[in-house]
Amino acid sequence: MSETIFDLAPAITVPIIGERADFPINRIFCVGRNYAAHAAEMGNEVDRTAPFYFTTSPANVSLGGTVAYPAGTDDYHHEVEFVVALGSGGADIAVEEALSCVYGYGVGLDMTRRDLQAAAKDKRRPWCLGKDGEAGTILSSLTKAEDFGAIDAQRICLTKNEEIVQDSTLSLMVHNVPELIAHLSRYYTLTAGDIILTGTPEGVGPAVVGDRLKATIDGTSALEVEFV
Repeated sequence: MSETIFDLAPAITVPIIGERADFPINRIFCVGRNYAAHAAEMGNEVDRTAPFYFTTSPANVSLGGTVAYPAGTDDYHHEVEFVVALGSGGADIAVEEALSCVYGYGVGLDMTRRDLQAAAKDKRRPWCLGKDGEAGTILSSLTKAEDFGAIDAQRICLTKNEEIVQDSTLSLMVHNVPELIAHLSRYYTLTAGDIILTGTPEGVGPAVVGDRLKATIDGTSALEVEFV
């Protein structure tokens, strides 16, 4: 192997509840408009025939705690999401086999520079500046799949300064987790380390410097963030 002119930062990893080793992140796939009520509040309709995706960079992952408010926005929105971490993968995975690829679950925040996203939408441009900001993908520690159990109607909730702002259940996802994994695997060869953020329910809104967010999903580790 040839030498490189400089070294990159080490792989981004997420702690695992009950394990000394961490989970290394390979790629991050995010699902858009996967709760009908959220699509409606944003003035959109849900495509129930197939999900759609965007990606964010592992380099922009934060593990919560104190997080710097990003540059270039006056409208930074919270989006709480169910996080699926894959321990194996493949191509053209059958829906019936999809959950066997899952290593663990968590809760995350897909923070969005909504003003930049809206400007990009108006010009039919990609959402990168709106969706892939530094420290904009905020992830909890992972709970192993066998400890989490079956995905059902677990509550997904976000509080801002101790007031509930997002509150729903995983059963209301338009496309469920096995369907998402199977569909993605038609277009990508999924691998261990891939992460899927499965969409946000209604109630998205702005966060400002000084706000404290707490994201929870029944059966996973809570995620707490304060913006500075």
